[in-house]
Amino acid sequence: MLIIVSGAIGRSYVGGQAWAYMHYLAGLHALGHDVYYLEDCGEESWVYNWEEQHLTTDLDYPAAYVQSCLRSIGFGDRWIYRAGNDARGMTPRRLQELCRNADLFLVRAVPLALWREEYDLPKRRAFIDVDPGFTQIRLLNGDQALVDTVNRCERLFSFGRRISEPGCLIPNAGREWLATTPPIYLPCWPVSQDAATHFTSVIRWRGFQDAQYNGVQYGQRDREFPRFLDLPRHTEQPFRIAVLGADLETLEAHGWDAVSGEAESLTPEQYKAFIGRSRAEFGVAKHLYVEMRTGWFSDRSACYLASGRPVLVQDTGIDSWLPVGEGIVTFNTLEEAAAGIDLINGSYERHHHAAREIATSYFSTDKVLPPLVAEATA
Repeated sequence: MLIIVSGAIGRSYVGGQAWAYMHYLAGLHALGHDVYYLEDCGEESWVYNWEEQHLTTDLDYPAAYVQSCLRSIGFGDRWIYRAGNDARGMTPRRLQELCRNADLFLVRAVPLALWREEYDLPKRRAFIDVDPGFTQIRLLNGDQALVDTVNRCERLFSFGRRISEPGCLIPNAGREWLATTPPIYLPCWPVSQDAATHFTSVIRWRGFQDAQYNGVQYGQRDREFPRFLDLPRHTEQPFRIAVLGADLETLEAHGWDAVSGEAESLTPEQYKAFIGRSRAEFGVAKHLYVEMRTGWFSDRSACYLASGRPVLVQDTGIDSWLPVGEGIVTFNTLEEAAAGIDLINGSYERHHHAAREIATSYFSTDKVLPPLVAEATA
C-alpha cells in the first residue's frame, strides 16, 4: 500500500518525539508498504531554535532536523515539511500526486490546522490518539482543528487500551475508538550492553493545559510526580532524570540527579543513548492517565523494554493487557515504588530478559502495525 504518515517531528524537535514517528515509518516500510512523511504546520511554522534560544518561523531549521532524523532510517527523500505556500523536501505537487494514489493517510496525534483539498484524496484516513482522555475532552470542548481532523478520518485509534472497558473513564466523545499500541521498530533498538547504574526517566513536566470533565480537573505529570519526589530518600538506588520544563534545583534537593531534557535527548541518537545507559526506567504517568484508568503505556517505556531495560511504571490499568511482575513492574504509592526497585534489582537478569521479550511480543512493529493498517483500510 501507499501510506502517508502525518506528524510533528520538526515542530517537536526532540529525539523521543522523532522516534515516535520513525517507528511507524520504518515499521511500515519493513512490512512492504510505500511510505512517506508529511508535516504540515498550517499557515506558519513556529519552532523553538535551541541553538539561538528563540522561536523561529524559518522552515529551514525544522526541515533540516526532519531530514537528519529520517535519513537515518532511509527516508532521506520521502518527506515534506510545509507551512502556508512554502515547503521543504518534496514539492507540494509531488505530495498531491502521492495523495491521489495513497491507500491510507495516517494522522498521528497532531491535528491538521489547515486541511488542504489533497488530504481528501487518499482512499482512507485514520487518526491515532496518543493522549487518551485529553484528546476526547478537547473534542467535547470543540477544539476546532482537532474536531475537523477527526471528523475527516474514517477510523480512530487510541493508546487508551482500556477505552470503553468497565472502569475506564475516558469519554468516547460520540465516536468509536479502536485500541492500539505504540510500535517499536526493533532492528533500530538492539539490546543495550552498557553496564548501567541509574534508574532513569525522560519526561516533560507539563506539555499543555489541564482538562476538566464532569466537574473533575485532570492534570499532567506535574500533578503526579510530587507524590514520589522523596523516593531517592527511601532507597540506595541512584536516579537520573532528564526533564523538560521543571525546576532542576528542586529535584536535586530531593536526591535526583536532574539534567536538562533538551541536552540529553535533543536528537534521536542522544535519546537512544540515554536509554541505553539506564539500568531501568522509573516512570510517572500523567494524572489523567492514572485517574481515568486508561491502560496507557508510553512509547518511551516501550523503547526501554526493547533495549532490555526493565520499567518501573505508575499503574494506569495496564495489567488488563500486559504481563506485569517481570520486565514491567507497576506501582501506585511511594512505598510500592521503593519495593519495585528492590524487586528489579534482586533479580535483575530475569527482568532484563523479560523486558526484551515483552517488547518483541507486544510492541514490535510487525505485531502492532498489520492489524492497525487492516482496520484503517477496511
